Amino acid sequence: MKQPKPKVKRIDPLEPLKMEIAAELGLLSQIDSHGWHSLTAKEAGRIGGLMTQRKRKKSES
Repeated sequence: MKQPKPKVKRIDPLEPLKMEIAAELGLLSQIDSHGWHSLTAKEAGRIGGLMTQRKRKKSES
């Protein structure tokens, strides 16, 4: 019998930024209790848009 491959959790370098923005938008408690999949498309898009803005601003300076 083949042994199943162990699942390796991928570490996202942008995770701290994503969590910071979610906290600023007041979504952190929802994410903690129900997970990222519980966000609406509008909420998830807002987080992604703010992440992009901050990454651009950081790279310009």
